[in-house]
Amino acid sequence: MSDKSKEDAVKINISQEDRKEEQDKVKSREEVITEEEKPLEDMTKEELLVIIQELQEKSDRNYDLFLRAKAEMDNILKRNRKEKEDWIKFSNESLIKEILPVIDSIGMAVCHFQNEDSLQACQEGVELTLKGLLDTLKKAGLEEVKAKGESFDPNFHHAVSYQNDDSVDADVILEDLQKGYMLNDRVIRPSMVVVSRGAAEIKAKQK
Repeated sequence: MSDKSKEDAVKINISQEDRKEEQDKVKSREEVITEEEKPLEDMTKEELLVIIQELQEKSDRNYDLFLRAKAEMDNILKRNRKEKEDWIKFSNESLIKEILPVIDSIGMAVCHFQNEDSLQACQEGVELTLKGLLDTLKKAGLEEVKAKGESFDPNFHHAVSYQNDDSVDADVILEDLQKGYMLNDRVIRPSMVVVSRGAAEIKAKQK
């Protein structure tokens, strides 16, 4: 790969003066060494010194390009690291902005409760606030785990206790003590439930 290709690869711009100087050095070498180069053993001491000098200069230029490319890569890595840190720091910004109106609603509900004798009005305000919060979280991918009346599934439910109930089949959830939630179809908290033993299991235990 030529010097220019290496420079293009790392997007380093060499000034017009640098390019002109490089062309002059190449021309100087071409004046000493013909198109069909002599074997080294046939060259004079002066010609060998010129070649050595040119190779040394080319080596210095390549090393300088290497240092510039390395500095550029270091800067890119630093920028990427900073962008990643900022992304982690502010990844929940949009969600928090969505929740801020819910916080405002809770604050207004508290003030309303202090100045309102009607308990029903306060209850309605809290219910609306809860609905607003759940709607906001649903937009972010949150979903409640279905529990009461469903068949027990250890992937989604955590059985806190079992209860005798011959009116339903075994392993049917009777009560949802704490709601479970999924985030984008992944369970982040299972439902804590009470599960029915069922009529058949109750009779078996009674025997």
